[in-house]
Amino acid sequence: MLENLKNRAPDTAVPSVVPRWGGAHFLVFRNLRVHAGGNPWTMAMYSIFEPILYLLAIGVGIGQLVGDVEGVKVTYAAFVAPGLLATAVMNSALHETMEGAFVKFTHDRFYQSILFTPVSLTGIVVGEVAWAVLRGFVTAMGFLLVITVFGLISWSDALVAAAATLLVAFAFGAAGLAVATRIRAWSDFQYVQLVLLPMFLFATTFYPVTVYPRPVQVAVELLPLYHAIQLLRGCALGEIDSGLIVSVVYLLVMGALGLVVARRQWARVMLH
Repeated sequence: MLENLKNRAPDTAVPSVVPRWGGAHFLVFRNLRVHAGGNPWTMAMYSIFEPILYLLAIGVGIGQLVGDVEGVKVTYAAFVAPGLLATAVMNSALHETMEGAFVKFTHDRFYQSILFTPVSLTGIVVGEVAWAVLRGFVTAMGFLLVITVFGLISWSDALVAAAATLLVAFAFGAAGLAVATRIRAWSDFQYVQLVLLPMFLFATTFYPVTVYPRPVQVAVELLPLYHAIQLLRGCALGEIDSGLIVSVVYLLVMGALGLVVARRQWARVMLH
């Protein structure tokens, strides 16, 4: 099998920094049909229930106890909503490129089989990340629909935030696919949660970064979820300024590096 894969195409055998996208769209179409029977709105319906529960429990329930947050010009629910949106998009993208990739490679042997088709190794990587972006976007649409109906953001701001979620999903989807090659068993996902849970709690999801002393602020500002939240919060609340450029660049670089590393890692795992 190894010799067949190496002789099939140079793109499959030798990692390249500037990849070719051959066959990526086939993988996206396949994932769409398998996941929702070809209907993306089914995924959106699944995504509506989680934000409702979060907003009722935290944004509305706890928000009544918290009151106004110092330095924040909106209600607590409106402040928390973009943070929960960023977290939902992150989790959706990571689920597809980590758990999904782990199952396809380890249990289904799907990737090993698809390399005998016109889909190249680069096509697998790009296709999986593109699918993660689509999955994160559909999740975001369901979430944004809920918080817009609740009156937490305007319809125009929701459209801007929806576009920004594509970048968030791209960054985490690419990073997740790169990390997936290090997963050897289901128990390894516990280590992933050890990273995600503290990041969710401390990356300004529920309060502004100014509550921390300056040394802690610097550490928080290095977290990828922090920049995802800053970008979506700025878009959702109509506070778009030059400060968001840092978050945009951060997420773009994160996604680009994730793609390159994922391409090299999956070549190592499947071809050696």
